[in-house]
Amino acid sequence: MINQQSEILNDQLVTTENGYKWSWFDWFCLWYPPGWLILFNRHWQHYHADPDGWNWGEYILFLIPGGFYLALLIRWVRLGCRSPRRGVGEFQPSYQQAFRDEVIGPIVKYHFRGELHQAELPEKVPLLVAMNHAGMCFPWDFLVLGYLLSQARGWTIQPLAGLALFDHPWVIWWLPPGWTTVLGAVRAELNDFDTAASQRQVILYAPEGLRGPAKGWRRRYQLEKFDLSFVQLSDRYQIPILPVACIGNESLHPWAVNFKKLARRFKLPFLPISPLMVVFILFPSMGVWAMKTRLKYFIQPLQPIVENQEPKKRSIAYQKAQELRAQLQTQIDKVRSSALAHTPQQR
Repeated sequence: MINQQSEILNDQLVTTENGYKWSWFDWFCLWYPPGWLILFNRHWQHYHADPDGWNWGEYILFLIPGGFYLALLIRWVRLGCRSPRRGVGEFQPSYQQAFRDEVIGPIVKYHFRGELHQAELPEKVPLLVAMNHAGMCFPWDFLVLGYLLSQARGWTIQPLAGLALFDHPWVIWWLPPGWTTVLGAVRAELNDFDTAASQRQVILYAPEGLRGPAKGWRRRYQLEKFDLSFVQLSDRYQIPILPVACIGNESLHPWAVNFKKLARRFKLPFLPISPLMVVFILFPSMGVWAMKTRLKYFIQPLQPIVENQEPKKRSIAYQKAQELRAQLQTQIDKVRSSALAHTPQQR
């Protein structure tokens, strides 16, 4: 694994003296799953004014079975019987770095234990990092990979995210206004990708789209069809593709089945049904939590680009996308077979 200090991205970055300091309550929230949402919001409120946000009395209710519903009602009344105001923020690299180092870092170290393997990372950006996405939960496989790449190279990372992470009412109530955008997520729309690509940074991309996390536990580690759009975007913007195979993300929400009809009713990308959902109903603030697992990322050879080439035909782009899918599937099967071979057999 490559280790390198992250460089200061701009003058807005707070100094260490003004940074977020963990208290005993924050460590308790890390250990206690309903408290993760408190961590996210408290960190935001340390750096931003948030008059519509959650307060201490409501945070305490998060920790009690069913208390989130009472906290939601109290907040709704406190806001004058309306929803929180929607923020229209812009990407703040300084806050991304602060959140990455002060919140994501401890979570990666103590909960997900993220690792980069075969980490011959390229020196130059931009890059389009294509990874298998799974887990049917908050996108922790993307967040952990972004953290590890940033720690290794000091890169500014921007994941391509589904629209539900920006606009869904649950997200608007759970998280601070504009939280997803401020942290660098790019809406999965062409105009937003154009803007991000023009910044010549590192973009995280899930070639399976929502099919990856939505496939459920029964088809774990079986990659779905890759969209050809990431090959076309790489070709159009002359951005090389760095494939990454993730092992462990299927266990972020184990035993889950996607309830498609109910998901469409609630306008969700997927709606998991699993034994964990009983706990989630009692503690809705666990929506940003995921099961403890070890996330391992296997860096694949960089896919170079041919400069000034003619745009690929659709059939050629499709073929290239499926070749990359086969490459990642082979890597995943290889790692899993090796792990099974080294597992002691029970007598």
